[in-house]
Amino acid sequence: MEQFRTVGVIGRMGSVKVVETLRRLKQFLIANGMHVVLEETTATVLPGHNLQVSSIKMMGEIADLVIVVGGDGSLLGAAREMAKFNIPILGVNRGKLGFLTDISPDGLERGIEEVLEGRYVEEKRFLMDAFVRRDGEPVGFGSALNDVVLHPGKSTRMIEFELFVEGQFVYGQKSDGLIVSTPTGSTAYALSAGGPIMHPRLDAVVLVPMFPHTLSSRPIVVDGKAEIKIQIGDENGIYPQVSCDGQKHIAAAPGDTVTIRKKPHKLRLIHPTNHDFYATCREKLGWASSLTMLH
Repeated sequence: MEQFRTVGVIGRMGSVKVVETLRRLKQFLIANGMHVVLEETTATVLPGHNLQVSSIKMMGEIADLVIVVGGDGSLLGAAREMAKFNIPILGVNRGKLGFLTDISPDGLERGIEEVLEGRYVEEKRFLMDAFVRRDGEPVGFGSALNDVVLHPGKSTRMIEFELFVEGQFVYGQKSDGLIVSTPTGSTAYALSAGGPIMHPRLDAVVLVPMFPHTLSSRPIVVDGKAEIKIQIGDENGIYPQVSCDGQKHIAAAPGDTVTIRKKPHKLRLIHPTNHDFYATCREKLGWASSLTMLH
């Protein structure tokens, strides 16, 4: 296990609880001899901190470990930035669900101490790149840990598009759009659209149609290495959007092509040693924990 010396800290803005947890985390890390680097926006909520401050990009170059205090959305943003630096990320949950940020504030010091001592499990999660092209020229780019979504934006009209996987035509569809999700994102937006839950270690991508204008359309799981292409129909009366993790939005137009493929860099996600994917599903999704609960 790695020995961490320089720890980057990123916190979600706009939450008193996050600030409280950031203060505890800062004190604990310093007491344990860590060199702490605060992300520049996070540093503004900790006046008088006397710590090094950096941009997220610079943090990727100097930190051994990055700790994110917030919800899954906060970790998604950090993951897209940190994956290329091969730096492990640990999440402290101050959000709602917490599929990715799995250290609880109540067990903050104990959980962080275990990680600093080398007692943790590490997962590799792959990300996707999305390219939007118009007449063969690039007009937008984004990365996603959870999902890339083609959707109508503010319009309520359906989108007509054609789907190709590895150059092979799959179908033409008229729907509210398409969710292209990694296993990490299968418990997020794709789940609410009727997609399957995929174990994080799977090398696969799921394609989930959104309210298709047919009764026979179902989610499709394809190889994680497959190139996915969505051809937006020329006759569409709307200008749809391509959203990456619901945080990066690219304006598309009729006739545009959206190409999605696996990113070359993977996220190194750290969990406490007692991490259990199925236990997380039971807790977050309300699955029964025993047969007695079913009666």
